[in-house]
Amino acid sequence: MVKKSKDIRKLDTDVDKMRIRRKDSEDLKVKENVFDETTLKALYDLARKGVIESLGGSISTGKEANVFLAEGKDKNVALKIYRISSSTFNSMDEYISGDPRFSNIRHKKKDIIYAWTKKEYRNLMRARECGIATPRPIDTHKNILAMEFIGEGDKPYPLLKEVKINEQSAQMIFDTIIHYLEILYNEAKLVHGDLSEYNILLNPSTLEPYLIDMGQSVTLEHPSANDFLKRDIRNLARHFKKYGIQPDEEELLRIITEKQRNK
Repeated sequence: MVKKSKDIRKLDTDVDKMRIRRKDSEDLKVKENVFDETTLKALYDLARKGVIESLGGSISTGKEANVFLAEGKDKNVALKIYRISSSTFNSMDEYISGDPRFSNIRHKKKDIIYAWTKKEYRNLMRARECGIATPRPIDTHKNILAMEFIGEGDKPYPLLKEVKINEQSAQMIFDTIIHYLEILYNEAKLVHGDLSEYNILLNPSTLEPYLIDMGQSVTLEHPSANDFLKRDIRNLARHFKKYGIQPDEEELLRIITEKQRNK
């Protein structure tokens, strides 16, 4: 039997603690759905590589994935774990169909999730290379994406929807996000595809927005890319309307896409 390293034994303990905590709640069911055998092996591989040393608590739970706080060598890491046992493709289908990066992927659940995880890693990398504020991707393995933890200490920055701001600050944040969408479209050649107040973190001190959840982001070649962009703009306009911001959505679309149309 292979002797486990100190980091692997620590991970075992961390996962076991998460499984037995609050046995009388739905929390146990969620943890069991996340930490299946495949995911545990992937966690151990990341520990062997030195990407993580211990596993902390849950940061968020989404339709397809859970995000956990983990401890790295020098700083905290956010671990996004796509659920293999309990996820469905209902929310993925419209992004996968037409994306050339999925054309050679076998249509098995596990293979699609692995490809989706790698896709989010690449999307984050492309966005950051163009100067957009997103979590820095660190590593990806199977259904796990390790990335920079955006927050202070062990507390993540709040979502845009959770922050109360004045109209002047709202305008500044809105303008920054639109600028990011323009860069994303023209330099990274990507459309976020699911942008809303639920997928933007906000630094409470500087009010700098961070775009997150870019697994569904598509290249401009995707047949629905412009429809996704219109939806992103519509979601932003809806949220910022309560701050007195009433942008012309068609004009914003024109500004964001103009450079590509004139090429």
